[in-house]
Amino acid sequence: MEMSYFACYNVTLSASNKIWMTDDVMIKRIPLLSLQIAYNILASRLFYFILKPLHVPLIVAQMLAGFALSPTLFGRFEQVFTLFYGQHGILAIETFSNLGIMYYVFLSGLEMNSETILRSRKKGTSIAVAGIVTSMLFGVGLFTLQHKLEDNEDMISRKPNKQNQAYLFWCLALSVTGFPVLARILANLKLLYTKLGKDALTAAMLTDVYGWVLFTLLIPYSNNGGKPYLSAITTLLFIVFCFTVVRPILVPIIEHKTSTNTWRKSHILDVLMGVFICSYITDFLGTHPIVGAFVFGLILPHGKFADMVMEMSDDFVSGILCPAFFSGFGFRLNLPYLWKQQNSGLMLLIMLLLCIPKVLSSLIVTFFFGMPARDGLAIGLLLNTKGIMAVILLNVAWDKRILEPYAFMVMMMAIIVMTVIVSPLINAIYKPKFRFMQSQLRTVQKLRFDMELRVVACVHNAKQSYGMIKVLEAINASRVSPVHVSAVHLVELTRHGTAILVSQMDNTIGSQAEFETITDIFEGFTQQYNAVRFDTSSVVSSYATIHEDINNVAEEKRASIILLPFHKEYITSESSIEINNNEHCEINKNVLQQAPCSVGIFVDRGLGSLSKTNMRIITIFIGGSDDREALSIAWRMARHSETQLHVVRILLLGKAAEKAKELKTSKTKSNGMLSTVMDDVMQKELDEEYILSFRLKAVNNNDSIVYSEREVHSDKSEEIPTLLNEIDKPGYDLYVVGQGSGKNSPVFLRLLKWCDHPELGVIGDILASTSFGTHSSVLIVQQYLPGRKRVVRKCHREIKSGPEIL
Repeated sequence: MEMSYFACYNVTLSASNKIWMTDDVMIKRIPLLSLQIAYNILASRLFYFILKPLHVPLIVAQMLAGFALSPTLFGRFEQVFTLFYGQHGILAIETFSNLGIMYYVFLSGLEMNSETILRSRKKGTSIAVAGIVTSMLFGVGLFTLQHKLEDNEDMISRKPNKQNQAYLFWCLALSVTGFPVLARILANLKLLYTKLGKDALTAAMLTDVYGWVLFTLLIPYSNNGGKPYLSAITTLLFIVFCFTVVRPILVPIIEHKTSTNTWRKSHILDVLMGVFICSYITDFLGTHPIVGAFVFGLILPHGKFADMVMEMSDDFVSGILCPAFFSGFGFRLNLPYLWKQQNSGLMLLIMLLLCIPKVLSSLIVTFFFGMPARDGLAIGLLLNTKGIMAVILLNVAWDKRILEPYAFMVMMMAIIVMTVIVSPLINAIYKPKFRFMQSQLRTVQKLRFDMELRVVACVHNAKQSYGMIKVLEAINASRVSPVHVSAVHLVELTRHGTAILVSQMDNTIGSQAEFETITDIFEGFTQQYNAVRFDTSSVVSSYATIHEDINNVAEEKRASIILLPFHKEYITSESSIEINNNEHCEINKNVLQQAPCSVGIFVDRGLGSLSKTNMRIITIFIGGSDDREALSIAWRMARHSETQLHVVRILLLGKAAEKAKELKTSKTKSNGMLSTVMDDVMQKELDEEYILSFRLKAVNNNDSIVYSEREVHSDKSEEIPTLLNEIDKPGYDLYVVGQGSGKNSPVFLRLLKWCDHPELGVIGDILASTSFGTHSSVLIVQQYLPGRKRVVRKCHREIKSGPEIL
């Protein structure tokens, strides 16, 4: 048998050679260990960078770092192998890696919430149970098949109990799912907050729990000699003791320290000592050290405490300690040994068949729940994601010689292949751009008055929720035209662990108090209006990509419009501006560019409640799809008996019209005459048709709706602000304007160059400016059009120590 993996270590120690009497350890051990750690970190990061376009998890990159030094690649060169894994360095790096995996498992337990497991949904539970049962049954058959296909000369004789253990380890490794790895994959693919992502996470969490339970019971029976049943029973009693005695003692103390801000970073040492103690106890009882580490993480409180522990230790554990363990797993992969077997082709087929059980079971269960076959296929692929549990199971089976080398490598290859192909396949199945283009036009204008209006209202804090409530109140929900509001609390992701915490806690972690306040605000709004339904959720992501999550939520909710808060807060009484966060401006800009429905940006200047006062709304109509969308929203608002609507249409005549014609002529020469002329003619026809319909159906039948026209003859840019000042003299509560108003006019194009906030458009930027002098709130609307691309300038970077008086 061409295998060189079984290594023996000389652990004989000399009592006279004390560590404080010699420098042997510092000279011979530490430099080599440092070199090994440095290689594992650098190589894993290199592989992760190369495979980043495929969204491959970091755990796979760490395995590939070890595989690079295996006998398949550079390990064939004795000098290279000796440099990194000399005889004196293997034991040290294995000790270091075991320490790392112990803390990694502790953090995994800290991320998992046991309460969520108890209230799991029926669909997710059914998918998990079906996946476990199917994988165990398929695993027995495939293991028997591959066992018979092995060459007789490579068979390792074993006792019957070893054969039974081999079946259990093989099947359990096939059935488990890497919950933390899966959560990060869903976060990277922006599917974490969709129904698909939630169902997959629920099933993965239950499968992970099943794996830990069976792992705890299985490990004692893999040891030679002893009383395994006694070890299993005492370990279970210890777990019960942790939950019933240790947890009630620790949780109040920790929560008190975190709530009073008396928790210090030095207290992290106490937490690490707890990990050591629990790991030692489970190891002493005959199970495995990681069981104690996982249980200790599971009994600690979540929320702010978990955030602090993760923030202080996650990068060190995941970035420095863990690569040594996973690279050691990849180091054991020997591809030449696999290809030399007689039935290597059939073994490759078995490797592929190992991917089928989870997919098959998910397709069957999702079919009974009425889900599309594409969702069932996607969930099955996601549940094939493997993580730390599968790796540890195979490592234990290898160290104790339970699995034969060939069976070990077949399953090892299957684990790597399953985890690698998940992200590319899911990304191919759920292409966001493809889904958005295939969807119907999702606009308020295309929505009939007797249909439910679905709104995604995004807020960063509770204060913005009050403003959003006023806009939703003005939309005028009724039994004939109900409104479904999906309130989304946007939270910045500062580290990858937060996404997992939020996703499995039903979005009640992160900024828990803020989220609860937001929920209460929207709940109070729906209690006043029976025609309004609402649901709240948190989206935790980096600000650079959070717009993708917002778009996915809008797609999931089949929304007609997304409402976003303006990134500045206006304090009318003091006439000052407070900059919330300039990154919020970038979020709004990104949503405008890629949204699957219409978008509205709300500039709040203290919009009053419709239930307390009559609301005066004004719409500036110049022309184009955005203005038609703005008018349709204002028209819907005007159906309320306490609302007065004034629609002002601005007509470009004289020199302004001549300049517009010159601009169109130049565009025609550069872009093609036929397309430019047809688009211009079609837009004019649509404008006239919609205005005519509005005047016939709304103005003539409702005394509270007024329509007027204003003419612009000059091509000077100053005339537009002057005209807007005249229009604003009566004073209005809310402006509803289109984002692209007058985009084809030279007058507006010149003004656009001076806009502080191009994402608001020319009219919106003027109205939002404090120099304009209005106290009205503004809703700037962009209508969804297929293939629409908008390029706006980067938001200005403004650094201020406090509110600026303008």
